[in-house]
Amino acid sequence: MKIAFIGSHGVGKTTLCFDLASRLKRLDLGVDIVKEVVRSCPLPINQDTTLEAQAWIIHTQIAEEIASATQYEAVICDRSVLDNYAYLVHKVGRQREYDLLTGRWITSYSGLFKVPVLDEPSFDGMRDLSGTFQREIDEVIDELLDFFKVECHRLDPDDREGWVDAVLLAMGLPLKPPQIDMFTGGG
Repeated sequence: MKIAFIGSHGVGKTTLCFDLASRLKRLDLGVDIVKEVVRSCPLPINQDTTLEAQAWIIHTQIAEEIASATQYEAVICDRSVLDNYAYLVHKVGRQREYDLLTGRWITSYSGLFKVPVLDEPSFDGMRDLSGTFQREIDEVIDELLDFFKVECHRLDPDDREGWVDAVLLAMGLPLKPPQIDMFTGGG
């Protein structure tokens, strides 16, 4: 099972990854998080990115996902290839070879969950703070979802507290560990 949270920067994907990982571990699943690879990119990012930088990010994302999937039952991705591609498209436009790669790779996810923009990004030492740039990336992601005809669960902006439950339900997983009933008398 490979789950990816997609969306613009600064929307809460990383926090959501850790919250979901905690819940999946309670279900006795071996879990790994593929962290946002852009943080280790040696090339320009954000609005200063280049085709080469985004190529590095996309290929590193794929490599990290492959490595993680060979060792864990559940892989949670803090981004997908699609939203990494959105930054490339925003900067230099669509590229045929990356359309093909993204279209092929996007089918490898068991579930894609779009995290909505609720607030402008906050400073973390890396992410761009422009709310305009954040919303532009969000729009490109939506355009790419339409183009690739990808099934994507959109998380309810009015129910942030319920996002992890929504993911578990969409993936057909229990909201609480079944073994908990052994200790609470439920069943």
